[in-house]
Amino acid sequence: MIRVLVNGAAGRMGLQVVKAIAEDAATEPVGAVGITHIGEDIGELAGIGPLGIAVREGLAAALEEIKPDVVVDFTIPQAVFENVKTCMAHGVHTVVGTTGLTEAQRGELGKLAEARGISVFIAPNFSIGAVMMMKVSEEIAAYLPDAEIIELHHNNKLDAPSGTAIMTAHKIAAARQAADAVPAPDKTHESLAGARGTVVEAVPIHSVRLPGYVAHQQVLFGGYGETLTIRHDSLDRKSFMPGVILAVKKAPKQKGLIFGLEHYL
Repeated sequence: MIRVLVNGAAGRMGLQVVKAIAEDAATEPVGAVGITHIGEDIGELAGIGPLGIAVREGLAAALEEIKPDVVVDFTIPQAVFENVKTCMAHGVHTVVGTTGLTEAQRGELGKLAEARGISVFIAPNFSIGAVMMMKVSEEIAAYLPDAEIIELHHNNKLDAPSGTAIMTAHKIAAARQAADAVPAPDKTHESLAGARGTVVEAVPIHSVRLPGYVAHQQVLFGGYGETLTIRHDSLDRKSFMPGVILAVKKAPKQKGLIFGLEHYL
């Protein structure tokens, strides 16, 4: 049985993770850290009945007392880097769903994880369908190098563009380079700054934030006389849970930094 502490447990994703961990036969929730609903039973908050686990503040103190095997972090971009370092200082494997870590920060965490003999798993997206969307987009980019990304999320998402969109852009750029495929020139002049979105490795990304959305992404490819659109929709946060559970089960057997769910599929 893998003992799991959820950091950010009282948030939307955290509550889904608690429920998924409790329902899986190979995992057990043993701790819940958050900044809201302090003292309340996390099972009651997750809608699965009492678990006898109160939401508490202070990640370091919780790690010292509970000694979990794995921490699942769904917190905020501003806190995740220090959260992971705190987990590593206590010798605990970490599964990170919080986006916002820079490439330099990931590099530093990877070195620390290798030195300590523990694992840090980071996924921009835990949806298996989203991973397949990125994989297919990477293959298409070698033949249709002209691409743009539209990512759509709920208005409470704290970062833009999404980690999934950024990762997709990097994969498209790598596929272009490997195939020596050059996109057509974009002759558009922005009459208003930002009209063409942000650009990651010559791939424009457009971010939409509206109530009603969960997590969605379109990758649009254009060629002479044709277009091709790949779209993925997460209609419920439950769609991320199989990936989270898979990462939790893999964590104790790994060492170092693993970036992206595709490494486990």
